[in-house]
Amino acid sequence: MTPSAIPVSADGHEFVGLVAALPAGGRTLLGITGGPGAGKSTLAAHLAAAAGAVVVPMDGFHLADVELVRRGLRDRKGAPETFDAWGYAALLARLRAETAHEVLAPAFERGLEQPLAGAITVPASATLVVTEGNYLLLDEPPWRAVRDQLDAVWHVVTDDAVRLRRLVARHETFGKAPDHARDWVERVDQPNARLVEAAAARADVRLDLTEWRPGPVS
Repeated sequence: MTPSAIPVSADGHEFVGLVAALPAGGRTLLGITGGPGAGKSTLAAHLAAAAGAVVVPMDGFHLADVELVRRGLRDRKGAPETFDAWGYAALLARLRAETAHEVLAPAFERGLEQPLAGAITVPASATLVVTEGNYLLLDEPPWRAVRDQLDAVWHVVTDDAVRLRRLVARHETFGKAPDHARDWVERVDQPNARLVEAAAARADVRLDLTEWRPGPVS
């Protein structure tokens, strides 16, 4: 049975203790997972500001649209099979092993809806790397290889009504018409969310971000 998620308060003070409890010494790799729109990217950005983490998102390993078209997967963009998960696992292994020099990682440009190679620099001095994405806990290859590289994984949830509103608004912001945005959420994002939630029991910590109100970090 999946344990209940820990409610995070509006000021998010719980994160201080959670970060302090992460393995110490050397470089720590923390995964943040959860369904689409649950708040993964917002939490990762918060940890970057509050704890000096470097964020390396899973979304940098989206297959380019030209490859999705070749594979007949363009209308399923965002599903597990539309990522280079083996490449993602290999990068995480490099981040764990290669601490004497900088490592370059890809990002995802939402305006273009395409990955960008070499867009993120992880310096040799980085002691906390946060990677966020939907599928970090899927119990199947190649996602098991991703999980094997992470010291801890936090699974985040938020109220479904809030999460769905965020998703529709996000798709509209990046060019989808309202009807198309709602259809995409129902046809693509929601099945993906169910996959993510089915794997939630494998997380080290589960957090409910519904009441959290991220603000400037002092």
